[in-house]
Amino acid sequence: MAYRNGTYIAFHADGNNQPGKTDIDYYNLMKAWTAKSDDDFTMINSHEKTAAVRDTSKVATLRARLFDRLKNSKNMVLIIGETTKNARVWVPFEIEQAVDLYGIPIIAAYTGYTSILAPADLRSLWPPALAQRIDNKTAHVIHIPFKKAPLLDAIPRFDHNNYPNGGGLGHYSREAQESWGLR
Repeated sequence: MAYRNGTYIAFHADGNNQPGKTDIDYYNLMKAWTAKSDDDFTMINSHEKTAAVRDTSKVATLRARLFDRLKNSKNMVLIIGETTKNARVWVPFEIEQAVDLYGIPIIAAYTGYTSILAPADLRSLWPPALAQRIDNKTAHVIHIPFKKAPLLDAIPRFDHNNYPNGGGLGHYSREAQESWGLR
């Protein structure tokens, strides 16, 4: 049986790795927050629990590593930016496996937002795999802005044994978001 203590982070790289051009920058920011010893942001990164894969790896190798990482994860942070909805291969696969196979909740972290009180209004940003699972009520999702404080609260709070309230449209209250200095 897998020891499910990691956080799986999914993002759309949009076919490139140019700084400032993809959601990988937000993934790298989360890794930097975790690496700082003078900070209270911590997470166990599921991507660091298995052997690294490269862009040139075979599809079968990539899939196997992703299965291993998801199997050992308690939740998934899905970084949602402007291009995430366009992902056609890996992000949909990661969402499908996280929800359908491993039953882990998704922390949908939106770049460019400071407050999220009506997640359904952001539907145009969702990858179809996420929209389908929210619609059919199989996904357990908390929608948050990509900010340190809500991530710091959501990552240890929600896991495969403790889903967010609200089904696929969970979000923090206005008061909680204001307590983090978000408006």
